[in-house]
Amino acid sequence: MTTYVITVPGTFTSGIEEDARALLSRTLRPADPHHTRMGNTEDLDALTVNEDDTFTIRLTIEADSAPHAEEAARRLADSALREAGLDDTSAPLGPAVVTGIDSEI
Repeated sequence: MTTYVITVPGTFTSGIEEDARALLSRTLRPADPHHTRMGNTEDLDALTVNEDDTFTIRLTIEADSAPHAEEAARRLADSALREAGLDDTSAPLGPAVVTGIDSEI
């Protein structure tokens, strides 16, 4: 297994309330990229929200391949958004991509 840092972009189509943002951040915390060497070096946050309501979710995923990691990250991001009360209409996601690999190699 390899540890991947996966980035999932999206847009809050109607903005996001502070309570929902806090809940989303708490839900994503177990997969926070700060738990990787790259995350500590690059100071990667699990959730970044821009002024134009676009956002980036960065997750640490253990998987046997990049496609499996991207799929797992997408599911995790979607689940966290649902838990925060957001759906596909209020927070559509873009494609998940590998943005880092944390490996001893």
